[in-house]
Amino acid sequence: MNAFLIACTFIFSVTLAFADDDDKAAVKQPDFAKSGTVFLAAKAQSVSGLQTVTLTPVSHHAEFMAYGKAVNVQPLIELRHRYLLALTERGGAAARFTQAEQNIRRQQDLYRDGATSKRNLQVQQAQWQTDKAQLDASGVQAKAIADEARLNWGKKLSEWALATDSELLSAFLSGRQTLLQITLPVNKQLASDLQTIYVEASGNRSAAGKAGLISAAPQTDLSAQGESYFFQTDNSHIRVGMRVAAWIPEQGENQSGVVIPKSALIWYMDQAFVYIKTAEQQFSRRTIDQYSATTGGYFVGNGINAGEQLVVIGGQMLLSEEFRGQIPNEDD
Repeated sequence: MNAFLIACTFIFSVTLAFADDDDKAAVKQPDFAKSGTVFLAAKAQSVSGLQTVTLTPVSHHAEFMAYGKAVNVQPLIELRHRYLLALTERGGAAARFTQAEQNIRRQQDLYRDGATSKRNLQVQQAQWQTDKAQLDASGVQAKAIADEARLNWGKKLSEWALATDSELLSAFLSGRQTLLQITLPVNKQLASDLQTIYVEASGNRSAAGKAGLISAAPQTDLSAQGESYFFQTDNSHIRVGMRVAAWIPEQGENQSGVVIPKSALIWYMDQAFVYIKTAEQQFSRRTIDQYSATTGGYFVGNGINAGEQLVVIGGQMLLSEEFRGQIPNEDD
């Protein structure tokens, strides 16, 4: 019986000891969300290679993403060749018809003067009708090709393709320009004054180049179902058949803020942060809740001000220093 009481007393004492240790551990757990200041000596900053830049104000237009593809212009070129051939045939038919009109007038004069037979006049009339039918048919053929071009490529590209001297279309043939078809999300529209977007094949916004608006596309991408537009780009890395990402300015006014380099952004527990140098040896961590990719890094509209010193190299080291400073000493 005494042994049983001693054992119970021992177990109860051990349980209380562990509970007390758990309470102490809970109290000493670092609260990262409430911390945000790091002190680092000037020499340590130099040795670690820490670098800062002074932020400058920028004006930014919000963007949305869309996707598209680099289009093969070969079918458009074939339409152009068919159209030019139809024009040539129409020119020949027009010349033959003009000659037939002259011939029939001459035969009519000769017939009235009794210098030719009625049969010869009838033969010439039949030839006139044949030449007129060929002229009309060549005109219908040319119009059918023009209509096909407009249905598949829109008014602007059709005008480029069907012009007798199309310098604009030759840019696609020489490879100086690549034709793009970009399809917007179903709930998006182009701003009425938009002329330029940014495109890139790998989805890297900072590497995106300009693409100029040509016209609305008469047919859309079946997989996207949004409005579709033709653009042209001189980006030599975008080849026919490639899928491309596009960044398109939203309708609305510009926003004021700053652009931070990619190297300045650090992550911890699914949250983005940057460090701002607030004194010679003091750094403050700032939470970045909203940002958007842009050329040169990320645009931030609030939380960071122009004129502040942003850490662009060494932010991860500062994060480690801050976190290390919150870990309790095991001897305490």
